[in-house]
Amino acid sequence: MYLRNKLLLTIILGLMFLPSQTFGQEGFRTEKDLLGEKQIPNDAYYGVQTMRALENFQISGYTTKDYPELVDAFVLVKLAAIRANYDSGALPKYVLDAVEKACKEVLAGKYHDQFLVDLYQGGAGTSANMNVNEVLANIALELSGKQKGDYAYIEPHDHLNMSQSTNDSYPTTLKVAMILMNQKLLPELEALIASFEKKGKEFENILKMGRTELQDAIPMTLGQEFNAFASQLKASIDELKQAEANLYVINMGGTAIGTKLTAQKGFVENCAKHLAELTGKKIVPAKDLIAATSDLSSFVVYSSALNTLSVRLSKIASDLILLASGPRTGLFEINLPPLQPGSSIMPGKVNPVIPELVNLVTFRVMGNDVAVTIASKSGQLQLNAYEPLVLSAILESQKILTNTMKAFKTKCVDGITANENVMKKYIDQSVGIVTALNPVLGYEKTTELAKEALETGKGILELIREQKLLTEDQIKELLDPKKMTGQ
Repeated sequence: MYLRNKLLLTIILGLMFLPSQTFGQEGFRTEKDLLGEKQIPNDAYYGVQTMRALENFQISGYTTKDYPELVDAFVLVKLAAIRANYDSGALPKYVLDAVEKACKEVLAGKYHDQFLVDLYQGGAGTSANMNVNEVLANIALELSGKQKGDYAYIEPHDHLNMSQSTNDSYPTTLKVAMILMNQKLLPELEALIASFEKKGKEFENILKMGRTELQDAIPMTLGQEFNAFASQLKASIDELKQAEANLYVINMGGTAIGTKLTAQKGFVENCAKHLAELTGKKIVPAKDLIAATSDLSSFVVYSSALNTLSVRLSKIASDLILLASGPRTGLFEINLPPLQPGSSIMPGKVNPVIPELVNLVTFRVMGNDVAVTIASKSGQLQLNAYEPLVLSAILESQKILTNTMKAFKTKCVDGITANENVMKKYIDQSVGIVTALNPVLGYEKTTELAKEALETGKGILELIREQKLLTEDQIKELLDPKKMTGQ
């Protein structure tokens, strides 16, 4: 009886200080919004609007928490906002201190399991924004010795969303998340480039036939081929950095449509300043907040850079598959590291699984780029409601490209070896080498040699030796890789 009375007293006292929540059934608290009341688990840091999103948007199975960089981005934006609002004198110090503590806890990796809204959601990101507002508010409350849901003390809308709308905080968060993800993608790209360059050095004196339209062309070195792969990828580094710079322009403080309605004086500039300090990037407010609220072109530019990188990676992966084809009936100029048996029926078969994986991933990224383009052009008037698709598509592209480039380097490129005898055989037998002999033998004679080689099946060098057109020393000099390949 004593324990029961004590419990009842505790509940009554609690209700006196929890005007925005009440206790429901055991283990739950009651929160309300525009549409009515909801039962929220007492151990949950999210609130009523998150609960509605969990009921409405069980779509992709991928939620905010599946991208730690996205969680961090949300928190960094909210932290910059709370500091900017304090600068304006609109917030008491206890709110600033409590929310800062909550933000630091999440940035340290805690509470990520509370960010549960599906990436695919209607409402232009409102559910995701409110999920963050509610979680940070309740963490701040708990760290302040209050109960979750005691919104009279720290409120998700009035405090965490002050001077903001989803329409400015959500796209700003997207940009910060992509910036954070880009910082992980670029090092993997640079490492992959270094691996190709290392192979270029290793193979610099191995002569082989170049090919155009899959026909014999003129000689080159295997090293030149791999250095060319590296050079193609290097171009993407500058493109990705330039595209990232487009993400530095934000519309925080524009609120609903960019007119700054309800934003505190100085918030636009101060929020950008704080976010720049938190991210270490040159974050600046947009000159035209109305334009910036509806225009998603910066996402299109960044997605395009990912798409271009994917095109290059796919071309290189396909070339490696072709160069390693065989081993008896293909080109077989290189060996890829054998990673797993290639067939459930054919003994001894080993497939080029990593270059194939690269193609699979890059095809997906190319498709994501199309999705970003369509979503970005489809918003109506002062807002684009399809930003969640832009988020999902670009973050997925960044993640799978980052992971794939790492696998490409470590499980494929690093272990590639050359089949020098195969390439020498092709050089000896190829008609294409006759072009290099034009300056010595003349065009008419080399044309005759090419015709005879094709008719007899003999190699050009074989015919030259039979007809004693050149000495072995001359042949050796002419086939010097550095002279023949313009090095």
